[in-house]
Amino acid sequence: MSISSALNAGVAGLAANATRLASISDNIANSATYGYKRVNTEFESMVINQARGAGVYSAGGVRATTNRLIDERGALVSSANALDIAISGRGMLPVIQSVALASLGNGDRPLMMTTTGSFRTDAEGVLRTESGLVLMGWPASADGTIPVMPRDTASGLQPVVINANQTSADPTKNMNLGVNLPATDTMMGASGTPWPLKVEYFGNLGTSESLNFTFTPMVNTTNGMSNTWTMEIRDSAMDPASNIIGTYELVFDDSQTNGGTLASVTMLTGGAYDPVTGTLALNVEGGPMTLAIGRVGDPNGLTQLSDDFAPTNITKDGSPVGNLTAVEIDENGFIRATYDTGFIRTIYQVPLVDVPNPNGLIALNNQTYKVSPSSGSFFLWDAGDGPTGAVVGYAREGSTTDVAAELTDLIQTQRAYSSNAKVIQTVDEMLQETTNIKR
Repeated sequence: MSISSALNAGVAGLAANATRLASISDNIANSATYGYKRVNTEFESMVINQARGAGVYSAGGVRATTNRLIDERGALVSSANALDIAISGRGMLPVIQSVALASLGNGDRPLMMTTTGSFRTDAEGVLRTESGLVLMGWPASADGTIPVMPRDTASGLQPVVINANQTSADPTKNMNLGVNLPATDTMMGASGTPWPLKVEYFGNLGTSESLNFTFTPMVNTTNGMSNTWTMEIRDSAMDPASNIIGTYELVFDDSQTNGGTLASVTMLTGGAYDPVTGTLALNVEGGPMTLAIGRVGDPNGLTQLSDDFAPTNITKDGSPVGNLTAVEIDENGFIRATYDTGFIRTIYQVPLVDVPNPNGLIALNNQTYKVSPSSGSFFLWDAGDGPTGAVVGYAREGSTTDVAAELTDLIQTQRAYSSNAKVIQTVDEMLQETTNIKR
């Protein structure tokens, strides 16, 4: 009967608009929630097919479907915490619940993902939010490099742990030696006095050591200059009786075009000279070190000009033992620790999680999500690679709720709900009239 179907359609309309009202209220309630993704409600009609031209119509009604628009991005809001993290673009941060830290293996931990979070260290140094979300990442090796990790599983991910009391040292591996030697010391009648030079470097344990250079001129026995020197290198970390790690004969050019630059380097003892890079391969007490003295004809390395001995450009990497002062995350997802000696070391890389259909993810509490058959399998990307965006520190992602639009939808929903209630009231009156026919 058409009147009965009208009653059912009115009831369906009330239920559908009640669903929409619930989603609107949820959106408005979370308008200030960082990382919240608004819920969208859509109506779909239900049709009861009738014989064509029968002149009878039965109302099918309406039903509401809701979906969370996870692929929408909220505006980034700056903050003062270096580990307030958001994503500029596609991708999510891998996280787990703190209660899952005790799981036997990383593969057993239920991986979740979120688009933003305010992470701080707890009593054990674990980076987590106030709601108990623990940030996951790939730990770096001792030299700051990230090993090759699996991308289609969470087995390589570990909780990011930062020990605020940790210290670290960075051994010297590369040194650049820029020194000018006096050309007049190689001419006939010169004293032949050697020139000493001491350059500090840092050992594997953060100790301060030095390379002791001795530049001895070869005095010409005839008129003019020999332009030849002997360079001896000693390592203070070794036994003084056997601490020579290299001896080299240096010959300098005296031509009009390349005067004062290296003409040749001959190894007498120690590591070989590479003419392509202009470096010496030295073996100090703590391991190998590369010493750059300049290529043949290079004015930026060792030179021989005029009558002054002058260190012009001596640089090195490495640092002594330092205390942790700051931890930040860069746009590529690398978490770097800064020490009071100026040393910066990579300690973790946070990959970005992406799925083929973000809107198919299952929404959980605290703006977290997990994969579902509708979302597809996840893949771990380096930030900025593939479809993913950049990681942003000192920022949070705001809610995607537009309060003005929600209030407008609220008015429309209220009117639609009242209209459906009016339909039910009208059907009730018509049924009452039908009942009164018998009287």
